[in-house]
Amino acid sequence: MTTRAESTTYTLESCRDYRTDSLREKADFSEAEIRIDTAKHYDDCYWDYRTAWFDNENLALHYGYWEEGIKTHSQALLNKNRIMADIAKIQPGSNVLDAGCGIGGSSIWLAKHRGCQVTGITVSQEQVGHAERNARRHGVSGQVRFEVADFCQTPFPDGSFDVIWAVESSCYAVDKRDFFREAFRLLRKGGTLIACDGYATRREFNEEEWQAVMDCLNGWAVPNLSTVEEFQGGMEECGFKAVSLTEATKETMPSARRMYLTALWTSPMQWVMHFLGLRKKAQTANFKVALAQWKVFHGGLVRYCLFRGTKP
Repeated sequence: MTTRAESTTYTLESCRDYRTDSLREKADFSEAEIRIDTAKHYDDCYWDYRTAWFDNENLALHYGYWEEGIKTHSQALLNKNRIMADIAKIQPGSNVLDAGCGIGGSSIWLAKHRGCQVTGITVSQEQVGHAERNARRHGVSGQVRFEVADFCQTPFPDGSFDVIWAVESSCYAVDKRDFFREAFRLLRKGGTLIACDGYATRREFNEEEWQAVMDCLNGWAVPNLSTVEEFQGGMEECGFKAVSLTEATKETMPSARRMYLTALWTSPMQWVMHFLGLRKKAQTANFKVALAQWKVFHGGLVRYCLFRGTKP
């Protein structure tokens, strides 16, 4: 017997905003509204991330990179920076744009451990404040600066940077090529784009799978997911050469599992606070995504990869 979940097929297209809200079936936000929505998500969920995910050393809002020798969650988060910096071959003195810098974790790490000059941009003014305080505490204020800007349309001149660094941030562009074109413009000749994220493994899903994917998009305020093929093709279309991919799904799964278990352990408190009106809408959506992201990874609906490309 064919169930409804088996018979109904949903298609996730590129370059569309699939997020919904409680008032409309389809949000249809403008680009400006998407930036506002993204900032609100991270501002509203700051203390959730602070208590359940990052510490004062890693300052990370991304998945970790687990490999031999990595024993703790915090080590895995910091290791992601090392892996990406090694793949990008970042040198001391490099001028780096951290596109989607969050609270400054990667920017500060690059300044401390690779001797870089880093400009971090985010759509959240609150995150800029957090990042500046974190940089002062880590003693790298002279090497990093932070400001509010959209990484698809920045205020910087052509050829300003040696490296564009995007940790789980390029997904916030509705059309990823808008980000690639701006990154290409900003890079000097021979410069590098390094990006990592989760990517859809297919475009069609049954009802149960679709709900998990939508919980992820709504929970993280992400408009859509690219496939690996679309992401690589978009980079090449926008001028990048020698585009390479590093598969990192296996190295990401322990972080996905930790997020899932944390949500299960805190579930009773989450729902009590929700019904008492003590949780914001974004916080409840963030809780749901912690469960859903494990389903999409464990079910093979998403893979995690690192991309590198060069401006000729």
